[in-house]
Amino acid sequence: MKSGWRKYLIAIISVFSFFTLEPLTAQVTSPNKSTDLQLKKDEENLDVFQQWIRWNNPGSMLINHLIKEASDFYDLRDKEIEKLNSKDTWIKRQATVRNKLKEFIGPFPQKGALNPRITGVIKRDGYRIEKIVYESLPGFYVTGCLYIPEKIKGKAPAILNVIGHNQESFRNELYQVINFNLVKKGIIVFAIDPPGQGEHVQYYDPEIKLSSVGYSVIEHCYFGNQCFLSGSSCAKYFIWDGMRAIDYLLTRNEVDRERIGVTGFSGGGTVTSYIGALDDRVKVSVPCSWATVSRRQLETKGMQDAETGFYRQVAEGITFEDLLEVRAPKPTLLSFVSRDEYLCLQGAREAFKEAKKAFEMLGKEDNLVMVEDDSKHWMTPKIRIAIYGFFMKNFNISGDTSELEADIIPRDDLTVTPTGQISTFLGGDMIFDINKRETQNLLDNLSNARIDIEKHLAAVKVKAKEISGYITPVPGSEEPFINGRYQRDGYTVGKYAIRGEGNYAIPILLFVPDDHNQKHPAIVYLNSKGKAAEAKPNCEIEKLVRKGYIVAATDPIGVGETANTAARGITDGYTAVIIGRSVVGLQAGDIVRTVNYLKSLNGVDTLNIGAIGINEMCIPLLHAAAFDASIKNITLIGSLISFRSVVMNRFYKIGLTPREGGGNWHPNEVDFSWGVAGVLTAYDLPDLIGCIAPRRIQLAGTRDQMLEPASEELINKDMEFPVAVYAFKKASENFRIVKSDTSPVSLVEWSFK
Repeated sequence: MKSGWRKYLIAIISVFSFFTLEPLTAQVTSPNKSTDLQLKKDEENLDVFQQWIRWNNPGSMLINHLIKEASDFYDLRDKEIEKLNSKDTWIKRQATVRNKLKEFIGPFPQKGALNPRITGVIKRDGYRIEKIVYESLPGFYVTGCLYIPEKIKGKAPAILNVIGHNQESFRNELYQVINFNLVKKGIIVFAIDPPGQGEHVQYYDPEIKLSSVGYSVIEHCYFGNQCFLSGSSCAKYFIWDGMRAIDYLLTRNEVDRERIGVTGFSGGGTVTSYIGALDDRVKVSVPCSWATVSRRQLETKGMQDAETGFYRQVAEGITFEDLLEVRAPKPTLLSFVSRDEYLCLQGAREAFKEAKKAFEMLGKEDNLVMVEDDSKHWMTPKIRIAIYGFFMKNFNISGDTSELEADIIPRDDLTVTPTGQISTFLGGDMIFDINKRETQNLLDNLSNARIDIEKHLAAVKVKAKEISGYITPVPGSEEPFINGRYQRDGYTVGKYAIRGEGNYAIPILLFVPDDHNQKHPAIVYLNSKGKAAEAKPNCEIEKLVRKGYIVAATDPIGVGETANTAARGITDGYTAVIIGRSVVGLQAGDIVRTVNYLKSLNGVDTLNIGAIGINEMCIPLLHAAAFDASIKNITLIGSLISFRSVVMNRFYKIGLTPREGGGNWHPNEVDFSWGVAGVLTAYDLPDLIGCIAPRRIQLAGTRDQMLEPASEELINKDMEFPVAVYAFKKASENFRIVKSDTSPVSLVEWSFK
C-alpha cells in the first residue's frame, strides 16, 4: 500500500517538474541590487481588470447589465403574447397597448387652428408643389411641401412622408425620388420637416447658418434630454406634428379621407410606426428601416435617438411589435436592409413573425408584408418599388409600379420660408419653450411641497429611489477580490473588485496608510474621469492618505475603467430610461456597495466614512448619501447645481462631449448618463441635499447648466430650500458653499471635524 502511494507521489512530482522546473529556474534568481532596482522601476498599472479573463471587456459591463434587465421584461412580455389565442384576446391587447402608449406620451393637447399658409407654388410637368406652413400647436410652426398630381378625378389618396435623420429633410435627392414617383402615380404627398431638420432647426444660429448644437440626431437628443428630465418624451412632438399634418390633408378638397397613408425612412420609420399605431385615420402604414425599441435592437446596435423610446416603455411590456399589432389588420409594409449600420435585421424579422399572428387572427394575414434587400442603411430601388406597389394596391390605383427617373429640384427651390428657417421667419416656439412652460408647473408643485419640510423630505426619499431606479444593496454581498497591490512610500495601493448589482464588478483602488493606527476614517473618492485620475504619487489622493485616511477610489458602473466602449455614448442612458432605471441610480448603488465594503475592513472607523464627488459624480453621490445614512459627510466639487437649471435654460453643456474636429456640423456627442427621467415630477438635487441634513455637506465650485461657475444669484435661488432644511434641523453650520480653489484636503478636514 505504502509502495503504491510512493509510486503515485513520484509520478506527480515528475509531471510537476516537467511543466514547471524549467520556467521556474529561468525566472528565479538570487536577490541582488539590480533586480530590486528593476522591480522598483516597474510601471504601475492601476487597471483592476488587468489580465482578468472574465472581465476582459469592462467597457461593456453597463450596457450588458441594462440589456439583461430589459431581456427579463421581454421574457415576461413574450409569455403574455403566448396567451393570445383568439381574435378577442388580440383586440383586448390592442386596447391595452393604445392606453399605455398614450400614458407614455402624455395627453395630447387640444387641437387648435392650423392657420395654414401657402408661401409659394412650384409647377412641374404633371404635378405642382405647394409650400406650406401650419401650426401644430399655437405658435409652433411646421414647414412642408405638398405634392399634388394634375387632373385628379374625384379625390386622390394622400400620403404623409415623415423624414428620417437627414439635415436637409425632404429636399434630399432620395426623398425627392420617392415623392416624385408617388405623385406621378396619382398620390398626393405631404412631406414635412421634423423638429431639428430642414427649416425646423431648434437651435439655429444665423451666424453659422446651422444648429449651434449639432445635426439632427444631436438636436433630438439635446432637447430630448430636457423632456426626459421633465417626465415627458420628445417623441410626442414628432407624432403630434404628423397627426396635425393629416388634419391639414383632410382640409383639402382633393384628398380622399378614406385613403390616408404614412411612410418614413430611418428616424421617419420610427415616427411612422407611432403615428400608424395611434391615428386610426391611417389606412396604410409603411415604416422603413425603423429604430424603435426591440429586443434585438438593444442587443446589437442599441438605442439610437431620444425619440425612439419612452420612459418605462419596455418595463411596461411595450415594444416595436406592439406598434405593428395594434394596427392589425390594416395594411402595413415593413422594409429593411441586411447590412444596416444602425439597425438590426434580425429584430425586424422577429417583429414581423410575431405581428403576423395578430394579422392572421384578425382575418387579414396578407395585409402585413415585409421586403428586404442587401444594402447598407438605405432605401434601395427594390424597396422603393415595393413601397409604390403597396400603396397603389391598397389605394386601388392601377398602373405601372416601376420607378421613373425623378425630376430633381434644386434644394434651395424647395425652401418654404423666405429666410430658410422658421426661427428667423415667424419665430414662435421651439420644443424647449413648450417643455419649459410645462416644467414650470412641476416646479410650482415642488415649491408648494417644500413648505412642509418633513413631509416633503420623507416623500423625496421614497420617490427618488423609485424614479432613479435605485435598488438598495444587501450589506455583506460585496465579496472583494484582490488583483494586485503596490507598496508606495508610507502606504499601499490595492486593486480590488467587488460585486455590483448584477453580473458586473466594481473596480476599486484601496489606499491604506502604513501608520499602524488601528482605525482610520475612510473616504470614497469618485472622479468623473475615473478612479486613476488622482491616484498617482503626489496627487490629491496621496495627500489624503498622508493625513491618515483610508481612500477607496471607485469606478461606479459606466465610469473610468468601466466607461462605455461597446456602443455610442447615448445607449446607456436611453436604455436605462426605457426600463425605468437610470445610470445615476445604478451608480448610487455602487457607491453604497463601496461604503459597505469599507465598513467590512478592520482598519476602518465605520462611524467616520465620507465621500468626495467630482463633476458628474456629484449627482449619483447625492443620491447615495440621501438613501444611506452611513455616509457621514460628502463633499461635492464642481457639482451641477440642479436639474431645473438644465430644463429651464435653452442651452446646457452637461452630457456634451466635443468631437475631435467636429466643426459646426457635428460639434458634439450627447448622452443622458447623468440624467434621471421624470426627476422634476418629484424632486431635484437641492431636495437630496435636504435629505442629507443634518449630516455635513459642502459644495465647492458649484456649476450652472453650462458647467460654468454658478452665479451668486443662482446659488441663492437653488440652495434656498436646503439652507432652510439645515436651519430647520438646527444644523446650519453643517452646510456650506465654498470657492472652487479650496483644496480637497482642507475640504475633507472640515467634513470630518
